[in-house]
Amino acid sequence: MHLNTIKPAAGSKKAAKRVGRGIGSGFGKTCGRGHKGQKSRSGGWHKVGFEGGQMPLQKRLPKFGFSSRMAKYSAEVCLYHLEALKTDKVDLAVLIEIGLVKKFVKKVKVINTGTLSKSIKVVGLNVTKGAQKAIEKAGGSVE
Repeated sequence: MHLNTIKPAAGSKKAAKRVGRGIGSGFGKTCGRGHKGQKSRSGGWHKVGFEGGQMPLQKRLPKFGFSSRMAKYSAEVCLYHLEALKTDKVDLAVLIEIGLVKKFVKKVKVINTGTLSKSIKVVGLNVTKGAQKAIEKAGGSVE
């Protein structure tokens, strides 16, 4: 192999479109740009999203975030929160009474964060698989 024999792969280099070279080329006179209008002029283009002066879609839509309306009715409790409790039976009423969750919460999920060393009975709460294993390993139960 010699440097003077190296060539790019067949089909990888495409010849540029030669415009303005007569009627027989298919791109003569107007060079494939059609007649008149902004798109036919050199430098005549508009920014992305421009709608001809009409208020663009990205400006018509409201600009604020999303917060779930259901989020205030659900909460999470970690294993280390349960470890700190002085009771051995935990349900929604107990968590609200202690102040661990707000009073209008309807669903609580126990997640596997922290460690649990004492036996606790969890009643009426959603529990992740990892948290359930940790509760049962500590000698507790989930209903």
